[in-house]
Amino acid sequence: MALYQLSADGLNLLQPTSFQEEYIWERRDLQRLLRNNISVIANDVMVVSEEFGDWDGSDRRIDLLAVDRDANLVVIELKRTEDGGHMELQAIRYAAMISNMTWEQLKSTYSKFLTNNNLPNDDVESQLCAFFGWDSPKEEDFASNVRIILAAANFSKEITTSVLWLNERELDITCMRLSLHKLNEQLILSAEQIIPLPEAEAYQIEVKQKRREERISKGSEKDRSTYSISYNDEIFESGFKKSDVGFFTVMLLKKYGLIDADVFNFLREDVSCSFRLLKVIDEMTDTEKRYSKYRHTKEAELTYNSAGYYVARNWGITNTPEFILKMQNRFPGLVISKIA
Repeated sequence: MALYQLSADGLNLLQPTSFQEEYIWERRDLQRLLRNNISVIANDVMVVSEEFGDWDGSDRRIDLLAVDRDANLVVIELKRTEDGGHMELQAIRYAAMISNMTWEQLKSTYSKFLTNNNLPNDDVESQLCAFFGWDSPKEEDFASNVRIILAAANFSKEITTSVLWLNERELDITCMRLSLHKLNEQLILSAEQIIPLPEAEAYQIEVKQKRREERISKGSEKDRSTYSISYNDEIFESGFKKSDVGFFTVMLLKKYGLIDADVFNFLREDVSCSFRLLKVIDEMTDTEKRYSKYRHTKEAELTYNSAGYYVARNWGITNTPEFILKMQNRFPGLVISKIA
């Protein structure tokens, strides 16, 4: 793509150059620059890892791993070559390998990335939720799809043909051509989307969004799971969602007089949902209040030694079973079961 400088005398053609001529490398330069300015190739994503390789049985690494506003994972592969090498095959392998990433793994991965780049890493979960536009974690909606972005100086016909064919079969691969020019001694980078064609992208996104919503709708029954809790075969509460599993457990223990000093300390130390199970208002962070991790706007749910405590609500499909098992092992006769 030709670029021109506008001047009073007319248009001056910027001289094209290459990454090789300017000694610009993939990992040392391109990866670092795009990591900090990812909107150059994608304006709807946030980088969560660089050189990701946290898997067993492989020493391969993803150049940049990101998430988009729809909570999809995004594999980003970079090449400075004029043909792209075999980057589409490499990226597909990575997409398959990363597709089973869990919400807890994402939080851990993003926390490491922030720490490695000297960025604030407090309350990573809330940072991710804010990017996705979620009031609270929706683990069932995370990673319903994996997108691929390929960015290179150019692409061979083998790559473009393969990508077009794969996109017709509902993969989501974008090809961004990176061009380098010189203006005096300054280097100028331009990024051009060549697949999918920008003029056709709106329709393609609409179709994919519809299919994504259909997939979520088919799996949404998992979100509606309800539970029952009983003690010594007596039903205490039934038909509640997993977000209330901690609350009704504490309420049951309270009703049956099972909360002594030892049990209270046991509950206070529990962090099964990544938050302390019981907190007083003064212990809550602004973020915990903003994202309703506790029902702090209501009356205290448990009073112990004249202090009012609230029960954490940060329950999902990964930490609920662990909490249930822990409570049932500690309190014989206590049973929490899924009913729908």
